[in-house]
Amino acid sequence: MQPKPSYSSNPPAARRQLYTKAERARRDATKWTLVQGILAPLQFLAFGVSLALVLRFLWTGDGYAAATVSILIKTALLYLIMVTGAIWEKVVFGQYLFAPAFFWEDVVSFAVIALHTYYLYGLITGALDPAAQMTVALAAYVTYVINAGQFLWKLRQARLDAGAEAQAPDANGVAA
Repeated sequence: MQPKPSYSSNPPAARRQLYTKAERARRDATKWTLVQGILAPLQFLAFGVSLALVLRFLWTGDGYAAATVSILIKTALLYLIMVTGAIWEKVVFGQYLFAPAFFWEDVVSFAVIALHTYYLYGLITGALDPAAQMTVALAAYVTYVINAGQFLWKLRQARLDAGAEAQAPDANGVAA
């Protein structure tokens, strides 16, 4: 019987950097990075206010109009951040969506958009009663939170990569 190999002495597999140097330079140079940096917290603020209003309606039956307006604002911001994010992705990675570095974030973004769009469909056509509309909005918001978490994780990865790059020695063995 052969002994089990010991993996504890093996170094961990190196994680691929989120951006190449050229991609990082394009990311830092484009105005679309700033646009995303403004829209993301604005959308999160709209989400927080809307979530409170939607939950209030579901718990009390009051405030349908306010909840509806808040969902419409959140949805408009979502569409805007998706369009500008696709432009950002084109500038940085050379393709509008599904660049390898952000593939799964884009997949989940489409689920978020689908749920928000279904909400709009139910609102406009009357196919969903108010309670069902708010339930769809909550499902959209849960998916949005997952998606926001994905993007926050990528932001952390980018910061870790930048920190590692700053600590890496140059050709002369000197850290940046």
